[in-house]
Order: sequence, then C-alpha cells, then structure tokens
Amino acid sequence: MTTADGTRSRHAVVVGAGLAGTTAALQLADAGLDVTLVEGRPRLGGLAFSFRRGDLDIDNGQHVYLRCCTAYRWFLDRVDGAALAPLQDRLDVPVLDVGTPGGPRLGRIRRNGLPVPLHLAAGLAAYPHLSLAERASVGRAALALKRLDPADPALDGIDFGTWLGRHGQSARTIEALWDLVGVATLNATAPHASLGLAAMVFKTGLLSEPGAADIGWAHVPLGELHDTLARKALDSAGVRTQLRTRVQSVTRAEHGGWHVEVDGERLDADAVVLAVPQREAHALLPEGALDDPDRLLDIGTAPILNIHVVYDRKVLRRPFFAALGSPVQWVFDRTAASGLQEGQYLALSQSAAEDEIDTPVAALRTRYLPELERLLPATRGAEVRDFFVTRERTATFAPAPGVGRLRPGARTRAPGLYLAGAWTATGWPATMESAVRSGFSAAGAALAGLGARPAHPLEEAA
Repeated sequence: MTTADGTRSRHAVVVGAGLAGTTAALQLADAGLDVTLVEGRPRLGGLAFSFRRGDLDIDNGQHVYLRCCTAYRWFLDRVDGAALAPLQDRLDVPVLDVGTPGGPRLGRIRRNGLPVPLHLAAGLAAYPHLSLAERASVGRAALALKRLDPADPALDGIDFGTWLGRHGQSARTIEALWDLVGVATLNATAPHASLGLAAMVFKTGLLSEPGAADIGWAHVPLGELHDTLARKALDSAGVRTQLRTRVQSVTRAEHGGWHVEVDGERLDADAVVLAVPQREAHALLPEGALDDPDRLLDIGTAPILNIHVVYDRKVLRRPFFAALGSPVQWVFDRTAASGLQEGQYLALSQSAAEDEIDTPVAALRTRYLPELERLLPATRGAEVRDFFVTRERTATFAPAPGVGRLRPGARTRAPGLYLAGAWTATGWPATMESAVRSGFSAAGAALAGLGARPAHPLEEAA
C-alpha cells in the first residue's frame, strides 16, 4: 500500500487479540502503521472475557486490578472504559475467618492516608486474625521486603515461602496475610512462587505509595471493556480486525518482511507481533527466532477455578470479601454487572486450583454450598437458582522459582518479529497489567525496528 505522497506505508500484523495484542495493535496504529489484528476466537479479550448464560452476562472469572497497574489503567482510558471499572477510594478488604473456635470473625486489610509504610500500620495493628507477635513479625518482614530489588536475578531462584520462613513468618501469618494476597495475585502459594515475582507484587502494591494497592474491578461485563469498547477503539484507530481467523504459519519473505498465512489468505507485513500463549508462539516461531525456543515449553501454567452461584435473595451486603478457615478464597457480588434482576449472584474466585480444576460440578456443589452457609448465614434459607463452574486450566503462567530465566523479551533474533503476552519478560506476574505492558514493549520494539522513535505511553502520561 502507498500513501498519498507516493511513499509505501508500513504494515504490521498482530496475532492474538487479548489485552497484549489489542494494546500492541493500538500502539502501532496510533504511530501511523497499517495494522491487521488476527484472532482465532469470535471475540476479543483473550482470557478475560464474558459470555451469555440465559439472560445473564457472565465473566469467565473475576478480574481485579490495583491503582499501581498504570498500564492497565492506560488501556481502560484508551478504550474509554475507566468509568466502568472504578477503583476504591482506599484499600479495604473484608476478611472473614470461620476457622476459629470462637466462631466467625471479621477483620479488614485496609490503609489510611499516611505515608508508606505508616499507611498500613494502623490496619495491621487492628487485624484480628494474627497475634500481636505475628503482626510485629509482618512489619519486620515488610521492611526486609522493601529492601529487595525484584529485578535481581538471584531472587528468581528462591521460593517466597522459604524467604518468609527465614524472616520469622509463621504458617498462620502466611495463610492469613501473605497467601491471602499472594495466591490471588500470583496464582500460587508462597512455596511455589518466585521471590522475585512476589517481591514485585508486595513491594509495588503495598510499599511503593499509599494508594498503590487500592482495588478496582469492572462494574460491567468484562466483554464490554475488552471486546465491545476495545473493538470500537481499534476501528477508530484504523485497525483491520479479523476474527475467527487461524494463523497457519509465519515465514520470512524473500526480499525482507514477513508472510503470515491465515485461512485462505496471505498477509504481508513489515513487522509481526505474536501475542499468543507461549505454546502457540512456539509453534509459530520460524527457525532461529530464539536461541532456545523450547524454553517456552518449560514455562508452566496454573489454573483458576470460578464457581458461580445464583440465589433467590440477597445474601451478601458487601461487594466482595476474602475468607480464611475455608476452601473458599474470594467471593464477589456480580449481581448488577450480570444483569440479574432478582436475587443475588456470587462468584467465587479460586486461584492455584490444581487440586480441583477437574472436579465434577456435583462434587464442587456438595463442597462449596455448605461453605457459603458457614460464611454467609443468610444463604441457609435461600434457594439456589443456579450453580455452575468456569475453568481456565491454563489461566496464567506458573510463577515458579526459575521462571524468570525462561521468559523472553519482546525482541526475537528475527528482525521484524516480536513477542507479547503476560508470560513474556515484563517483570510482572501473569496479570492484565503484565499483558498490557507486553503490548507496549512489542509495539515499541517494532517501531524502533522500523526506524521510528517511539515514546512509551506511560512516560508520555507522566
């Protein structure tokens, strides 16, 4: 294609329309490239999507973000969706413990407006699920964590559980605080998580600035943000989006550039971004693109199980809470977001769910409905109108010790070919934030490879 002044325009093909691919496509289009975005599914959004069940809009899983997730917040702004996924004014997490002899007890993880680390001190001092000695030990461990550099390669080989043990954290402290946060953000318990990634989560989220850990979540179906509004933004940017389109191969063109073979069509490109899961990227990589492409296959995956329960009446007054002393982890009220008109719809988000990801629905119902009765007495007289399960067996990459050395950067050894995805070397665990950041990196590398001087969107915002 040529422009009005007779010069040839540059064309990029982005493979995969999750958050990483959509971000890369928007960035490349905003820089003036002709962009084609190819996706095998009939929708955008990757693993953060919605579907219809009867009259309801159901998210495949509960997704949240934090105020420190500046890249995902950029994405929300870019697609004009920030108002639909607001943040808390201040971090406030209700934590209900039903495992104590004295009966259920409610505590809160919350902050005030004081500077770091005093912003959490008052909340920690009043946290009833830890003893006075355990609360003091948390403060000492937090100060030690603050001194760590998450980018230090040495931390990648150490597991977070071992480090916590060395810093005086009891099993109860790990359960009631560190894993309460860590399992939800890392998708792994402390013994199975890289210290480097754990340090990134806790240092950035809790110890960087007072409001960093304030929680945000979509008050509408995820599909409205990641599919409907994202598609509108892509259309406005001039991106050609091809859904239900499978990529067969990516090969080097004879005179430079790339050929991307899709169903019944060949796309020619000056730059290609593979924004697909690591195994799909491995299958599409041409020979020599990475020094050791099989490393991608060594990046493990971790599942997330989501349990959905619709009651005939309101049983929960809060928007969400976390649980202790129960297999239940986090419970969210999705009534309004789903469009439910009567009753209440609760979604249970169960991370690090290796032991239950293949458990039959009937067995999960037998286990979790009584647990909800323990946690929420109002459910005991309520009718269960619907109970169903969504399973993401490969929801995230496994943040195991040593994974950092396996995660590739955006650039490959093949000029003009780039990688994106939450599993690439963003420094973050497998989150929406990591996905968007990877899209920034891939687009920036592609533009630099074409001779442009891209500005990082977060630096522009600053």
